Amino acid sequence: MNEARTDPVEEELCPRCLKPLSLNICDTIAPIDNRIELLVLQHPQEQDKELGTARLAVLSLKRAALKIGLSWPSLAKAAGHPADPHAWAVLYLGSTRPRDFPQGDEVAVFDRSGKAVPDQRAALAGIKGIVVLDGTWSQAKTLWWRNPWVLKARRIAVNPQRPSLYGKLRREPRREGLSTLESAALLLSRLEGRPEIEAAMTATLSRLLDRYRARQKERSAGAAAQ
Repeated sequence: MNEARTDPVEEELCPRCLKPLSLNICDTIAPIDNRIELLVLQHPQEQDKELGTARLAVLSLKRAALKIGLSWPSLAKAAGHPADPHAWAVLYLGSTRPRDFPQGDEVAVFDRSGKAVPDQRAALAGIKGIVVLDGTWSQAKTLWWRNPWVLKARRIAVNPQRPSLYGKLRREPRREGLSTLESAALLLSRLEGRPEIEAAMTATLSRLLDRYRARQKERSAGAAAQ
């Protein structure tokens, strides 16, 4: 998924989340015991250390992993353990629009032609893991096409009722675009029927954004005083 872009800051980084220490919130995260596994595939050029959420998403869950690269020969190689792609779903919006979703659905499975499959309940049943592509829209597209095994998995997409918490901190070409953390939170909470997953993970993002805005305010005040 598309992540916000910010200018790099010369500051010591947290070894866990790789964020500047002024934005580090690792000590506030309590990992959730998720049933459905999360695998984040990050494009190598996705380097937003300040507002990127991929590592925070993984730190928020007990069953989650982050891999950086362009291609893997199979889902099992990417996940690091035996995994059947037919039992997994890959989040990919592509050209899917809100009008393409079954009415009222925030999560849906689509076929190769981009149409929602008729029996959504069956399509969403038995999913053991989800893959989220982390990067800009074009980077996510590259990851999708560089890994043919994704076509064996179920293609899943989200149609969130609310826009991303980023607000004006980033420019988003599509309203339904969410951060990697928000996308994973929405998917897992709906698939597992546990709204507390989304609540906890989005609260983590809120804390990060609060710190970021506070730091920006302090910097602006400092610059004005010079």
